[in-house]
Amino acid sequence: MSIGNSPEDERPFEDERVEEDREEARPSIGRALQQARIAAGLTVDDISSATRVRMNIVHAIEADDFTACGGDVYARGHIRTLAKAVHLDPAPLLAQYGDEHGGRPAPTPAAPLFEAERIRPERRGPNWTAAMVAAIVAVIGFVGFTMFQGGDDSGGEANVAEGSTPTTGGSASPTTKTKKPTDPTPEASDSAIAAAPQDKVTVQVAAVDGRSWIAAKDHNGRMIFDGVLKQGDTKTFQDSSKVHLVLGDAGAIDLFVNGKKIKDDFQPGSVERLTYTKGDPEAG
Repeated sequence: MSIGNSPEDERPFEDERVEEDREEARPSIGRALQQARIAAGLTVDDISSATRVRMNIVHAIEADDFTACGGDVYARGHIRTLAKAVHLDPAPLLAQYGDEHGGRPAPTPAAPLFEAERIRPERRGPNWTAAMVAAIVAVIGFVGFTMFQGGDDSGGEANVAEGSTPTTGGSASPTTKTKKPTDPTPEASDSAIAAAPQDKVTVQVAAVDGRSWIAAKDHNGRMIFDGVLKQGDTKTFQDSSKVHLVLGDAGAIDLFVNGKKIKDDFQPGSVERLTYTKGDPEAG
């Protein structure tokens, strides 16, 4: 009779080894964020500028050191913000963080300051009391002005209303009113770009299909613009010889270089690094 262990007794140890192999195959949170950032062609400086998370915190998180975040709540917020910036689903990373650091933290009343959108001040509602007071003052002023002008003859009022010029003989000849200029059409905007100085490079960036983070530098590498364009926003950059661009979501952008639209096949969510000169439009 054998006194050794049966195969059934050894199965739990095999299951534990498979589970351990699975854990080792899964990359750490910091490693996953770093690999996604590199695959997107972004530097730590790019991520810090886009998310407003300090560079030292980005470096620490990519090294799986979350002590610089200031607590679990802020660490989770930074993980979520960085994951979105490199086009990762934050849910698996947050679940992994909970498994490794004791589950989900208790809710805290403190406002999360790590979200990039929260950096902008929230808009306050209109002050209706001040608006009503201003309207009443305007009405009183208009009534007083009308009463003050009551002594003028009707002919003079008609001349002013019709835009005619009074003459010394008492008769007035009506003059033609000039129309206000209409809003410029898209074609007029394109013509204005085309009329840009030939000795400079002019680049216009328009967010037509959504918001996109944009960075622009001149030929010396100095930053001209670093921020987010909302859908419908347009920015124009000009330099004596060269304009360098980084488009955070190139699929949402239309480009015009020296008056001509760039024909591109940029994909939604793709990051593009472009350089344009006076001889373009062609990507450098």
